[in-house]
Amino acid sequence: MGESLTPRKRNISFTSLGKEETIPLHNFWASTGYSAGTKKLQLTRRQSGARLNENAAEGLEELDELANYEDFHTIDWLREMSRNRLRHRQITQGLRKTFLQKIRILHDACSGWLVVLLIGMAAGTCAGIIDIATKWLITLKMGVCTNKFWLDQESCCWLHEDQNSKIDNDSCAEWRSWAEILGGHRGHGASDYAVNYTAYVIIAMMFSTLAAVLVKNFAPYACGSGIPEVKTILSGFIIRGYLGKWTLLIKSVTSPLAVGSNLSLGKEGPLVHIASCCGNVFAHLFPKYGQNEAKKREVLSAAAAAGVSVAFGVPIGGVLFSLEEVSYYFPMKTLWRSFFCALTAAFVLRSVNPYGTAHFAMFYVTYNRPWLLFELVPFALLGVMGGLYGAGFVRANLFWCRFRKNSKLGKFPILEVMVITLITVLLSYPNPFTRMDASTVINELVQECGPTSHTNLCDYNVTRHYHGLNTTFVPASPSGGLGDGLKTALWQLALAFLFKCIITVFTFGMKIPTGLFIPSLAVGALMGRIVGIGVEQLVYTFPDNPMWKTDCQFSNGQSCITPGLYAMVGAAAALGGVTRMTVSLVVVMYELTGGLQYIVPLMLATMFSKWVGDALSGEGIYDGHIRLNGYPYLEQKREFTHTTLAADVMRPRPGEPPLKVIVQEGMTIYDLEELVKSNTLNGFPVLISNDSQRLMGFVCRKDLIVALGLCGAECYETRVLEALKIFVLEFVRTYARKNVFLGHCDFISFLSLS
Repeated sequence: MGESLTPRKRNISFTSLGKEETIPLHNFWASTGYSAGTKKLQLTRRQSGARLNENAAEGLEELDELANYEDFHTIDWLREMSRNRLRHRQITQGLRKTFLQKIRILHDACSGWLVVLLIGMAAGTCAGIIDIATKWLITLKMGVCTNKFWLDQESCCWLHEDQNSKIDNDSCAEWRSWAEILGGHRGHGASDYAVNYTAYVIIAMMFSTLAAVLVKNFAPYACGSGIPEVKTILSGFIIRGYLGKWTLLIKSVTSPLAVGSNLSLGKEGPLVHIASCCGNVFAHLFPKYGQNEAKKREVLSAAAAAGVSVAFGVPIGGVLFSLEEVSYYFPMKTLWRSFFCALTAAFVLRSVNPYGTAHFAMFYVTYNRPWLLFELVPFALLGVMGGLYGAGFVRANLFWCRFRKNSKLGKFPILEVMVITLITVLLSYPNPFTRMDASTVINELVQECGPTSHTNLCDYNVTRHYHGLNTTFVPASPSGGLGDGLKTALWQLALAFLFKCIITVFTFGMKIPTGLFIPSLAVGALMGRIVGIGVEQLVYTFPDNPMWKTDCQFSNGQSCITPGLYAMVGAAAALGGVTRMTVSLVVVMYELTGGLQYIVPLMLATMFSKWVGDALSGEGIYDGHIRLNGYPYLEQKREFTHTTLAADVMRPRPGEPPLKVIVQEGMTIYDLEELVKSNTLNGFPVLISNDSQRLMGFVCRKDLIVALGLCGAECYETRVLEALKIFVLEFVRTYARKNVFLGHCDFISFLSLS
């Protein structure tokens, strides 16, 4: 009897949920001097604390035995926190510390700030390179800079900007289209249009096909947005390789290719995934984070904030996005480090200056005309329209992704990408609002018309001034009636809106990097600009209407309505309807445009879009894809109205075998091994006995296998000794509060001692 009670060298720790402290059970056992004839356990809290400090390193090694989780399993937050406390005690224990120990303590305290600094620098650098490469690939479909082929169209014309080189508003002498390169002359005939059209289609097909091939052959996890999976990982789920180095490399290469193919997608969502990959890589450089899954998720939350920060140039919005939409465990220190990480990433991106402007905002607006009170009605209408679009898009996209997943279409991802790309580029080239990339379209739609505007969107003038072969529209009265160019632009806006709504449904979810932020903003901006022009014409046609007669006064021929503001509000409404973001979305839109005084319209539209979207679909696009992929994510913001007790449902259905459980009384090691071999369940409830059915805890399958592996052949016929039950009861009385359940490692702890 005494020999069977001898503590073994490797045991699993005992966790007391009531006191939040982890005590290695074999050290606890040894300190008692317990023997076969012992009736009671003599132990004080002070003695156990001393033993804990002396054996913290040994206890940490025991917990490391169970630290490696299987793929597609959920981490044990309590165990990881216990491991971190043991690690910290191992470093700080002892009254007299050497110089090296003090350096180690200082390094441990500063490692959190150092890792987020490295993540921010890496995320900003990656984002700057991706932005520059994307701009070049987008314009490569149109032509090439003759002197320096590595420059995009805007940079090429800026570099050679002078009076003699300027040809028209959209090009310069150094920039040559593919028709000019292949034909040798500059023209706008049908043959040139056909050559440019063909080059546009061929190059776009090459980009998307190359991206799909790279993703399929080298990093299958590099497809999609990545935000649903990052959100699931931050909740404690393990997906091996999703944040690995190959995923980081391939997604960084294929994101510009996907956007450059003019598919209805963006690179902003993938940038969150890329930044999270950077966080995972740098976390492994610090054992405090690399060897602890719970601490690693604090770093990944900061990395996600940096990803949004560099995606749009919105550091504060990135922190709020990580807090509201992505993170599952977000303590206050993570908030500070996320802010620092987003700040560092934004500073590095600003130093790279991929936008080539003096403003950090992606869609900076220069107007500051105040909005009027009656405009709250069309702003709310835009919110409703954004909610309707978001709900419809979520349902349609989930239906298509489910069909792709369950049909033969899912077996041919490269072919699907090629077909969708071909349809997209063939239909998008004739319309200038779909031919351009979505970011350029949004930037044009949110701008205000002025004397120097030469687009059809600003054709309010019936008078035309001819200068040779060039036609210049002079918007002397932007508040006037619709000109021919504006009428054409309205048809193009409507067609672009319908096309974007439909094609994005089939694009999001393909096996290439597909972000959803920019396509949603583009759809909303198209919708908002149409509504804004309609409100402007309504005010111009009926100037004496009492709703706006007093507030809306015309001065110098300028309208009191700003259609660009409606595009901004519509963009926020559409993105809010798709993702169900609220506070972070308003801050992101403010930082994107620099329009501080338009906070109230943005808030109004965002709230209406969320209300309508929740009423019609109930979940955002990211939560929908989490549910579609079957990830075990428990939504914190969702309310559950279940009134059924666990005891009512933890019973087998009629005709089914009994539940697989572990009982504390009368179960042998052989019974436990047979239990593990007879099924593939991931864990088992621990009960006091079959009669009481009182739940004591939960044992993970892997933990039980490790514990059983510590016993030899002599354990097969050994029953759980009565003395062990006495020990456990005394321990619970001493260290656990009344009516507090034990942790999932508790039962394993004394099993390994038998």
